[in-house]
Amino acid sequence: MTENTSAAEPLAADSAIAVVGMSGRFPGAADLDTYWANLLDGLCSVTDFTEEELIADGADPQEVRGRDYVPAKGHLADADRFDAELFGFNRTEAAALDPQHRLLLETAWAALENAGRSPLGGPGRTGVYVGGGPTEHMLAAQTNPRLAASIGALQVRILTDREFLAPWLSYRLGLQGPSMTVQTACSTSLTAVHLAVQSLLLGECDTALAGGVAVDAVHRRGYVHQQGGIYSPDGRCRPFDERAGGTVPGNGVGVVVLRRLSDALADGDPVRAVIRGSAVTNDGADKVGFTAPGVDQQTAAVVEAWTAAGLDPADAQYLEAHGTATALGDRIEAAAATAAFKGALGTGRIGLGSVKSNIGHLDAAAGVAALIKSVLMLEHATLVPNADPGRPHPELGFDDSPFHLIERAAGWPEPEHGPRRSGVSSVGIGGTNVHVVLEEAPPRTAGDPDAGDGAEVLLLSARTRQDLSAVAERLAKALRAPDAPSLADTAYTLHRGRAPLAVRGYVRAGDRARAAQLLDGIASGGRAGAGGADPLGEAWLAGEAVVREGGGRRVALPSYPFAGESHGAYRLGAAPGGQEPEERDTSGGLEQGVRALLAEALGLADADDPEMTYFAAGGDSLTAVHLVGCLRDDFGLDVPVTLFLEQLTLHEMARQIIATGEGDDSLDALLSEFEAE
Repeated sequence: MTENTSAAEPLAADSAIAVVGMSGRFPGAADLDTYWANLLDGLCSVTDFTEEELIADGADPQEVRGRDYVPAKGHLADADRFDAELFGFNRTEAAALDPQHRLLLETAWAALENAGRSPLGGPGRTGVYVGGGPTEHMLAAQTNPRLAASIGALQVRILTDREFLAPWLSYRLGLQGPSMTVQTACSTSLTAVHLAVQSLLLGECDTALAGGVAVDAVHRRGYVHQQGGIYSPDGRCRPFDERAGGTVPGNGVGVVVLRRLSDALADGDPVRAVIRGSAVTNDGADKVGFTAPGVDQQTAAVVEAWTAAGLDPADAQYLEAHGTATALGDRIEAAAATAAFKGALGTGRIGLGSVKSNIGHLDAAAGVAALIKSVLMLEHATLVPNADPGRPHPELGFDDSPFHLIERAAGWPEPEHGPRRSGVSSVGIGGTNVHVVLEEAPPRTAGDPDAGDGAEVLLLSARTRQDLSAVAERLAKALRAPDAPSLADTAYTLHRGRAPLAVRGYVRAGDRARAAQLLDGIASGGRAGAGGADPLGEAWLAGEAVVREGGGRRVALPSYPFAGESHGAYRLGAAPGGQEPEERDTSGGLEQGVRALLAEALGLADADDPEMTYFAAGGDSLTAVHLVGCLRDDFGLDVPVTLFLEQLTLHEMARQIIATGEGDDSLDALLSEFEAE
């Protein structure tokens, strides 16, 4: 990575956006390190399922055994797991919460940590721009009368509908900037990035989360190939290849953290890449059909994005294409890109690829998966190939174009003028085209790995002791890596860029090797404070808010080791795990029946813990309104909703519910108003 020499560069910090953090989970990759390793190896991470696996996961045996059924998908492992308590959801809510919401919450948390920012109550004026796809869970949950009776129809909708993806992030992470759920079909997540960029440039927010998620089903599923349709007949996606036959569906999630470049540089943020410009267009009626792409407006999106960047498309060395591998889609995209990058026409010097060859088509998360791939290539100064690359399709005219398909991983040559640059394109059914101009990050002065005037205190926290061990283990591994950050930067990031959770530990050390050794002790269940007692560390163990003296920079450290259990997913005709909720037993007397109702609404095995409060169990105002209605309908008890706003144990609450059940005449008006909304 070298100093920028282009004439436009001195103005870039005022109009450019820094990518300061990223996180994602994609087929075959639970984290971005694995994602990059897979891309570097040209690995196809589409999973081929056996007939037994598919049927065991609820697929229709007759369909699976059909001639045109393709048992393949870009499958996302463990998409049903969720660290619910970390985000304040009780078990009932967690089971109802759509898997897309669950994954997006964890990924946003990890992305903020990757940026060296606390994921709870983080930087002020943080905007959220995300989108998702339709899910089987949402359809099944919203049509399940037993679930509606258990927690309320409105609560079911809020927990499952994709329109609430952004608000849940803002609410659970305490983010107070604009919060928008974006929907432009396959180009959703890259459109979300564009909107976040615009919001930052307009000053509507100072930090932004942008991205998308697509988990149509957590269960193993294939698809039915139709002649002339968009899906591949053999379960492989080969964009721009002479063997291309269509795309393959996939699931995944990705989030990037964005800041104005000037702010990021001033604050010493870990800039991973720079967004120089972006643009969005729509084909309108200028195409053969609603689902078909169009040449002119795809070209316009590319040209407008590079114009916004103050650059020429010919300044690119790589284009990450949408790349569906369909006959119509590839032909139109190749024609549009050739027209947009005409300044390099006939040179063949711009590399071309599409991550769909590796992971399939991730629908609403496709654009952010492509963006993250491009950022990683810029970071590593390495161009990676499509999975199983073949010869370009002869009808695409690559012999006299600006492009060549990347055939194998290779170093990204340093341009003669300016930094490395790439374009990222995404196209949505319905005609929304997006293009983003990326540039490698400006050089960051390397920190001295062992800099500092003395020992540093590394503060750790987690929700459980088991999670704390995992935090320590991950950090020890990171400190032993060849490119490990300095101990001072590590201490600074842990203090400023992590949420202070209940279970805590610390180590005090004077160098990275000793710190890693002490962290191994905590990972093995050793003492929470190691390396010698320290006033700062002891105050941290006591649960106090501490102030660390000394400087440092934000650096990328391992993110939280989410360890949630499986909360399943609703399927049409069945609840999570295939089991319908049990009927509530009200035969044990009025107080026992009320406790059973509270337990059911709060997802508790029972309500017999004498110290458990309503709010500690995950109760909120919406659940309270549902409970008020159930108490009236099931037990004839008219209870004021304000009773649930008091700090009462569940035992006390059950007794007061019965004691005050004679009435609050305002209840009917309150419920009528709520239902009307």
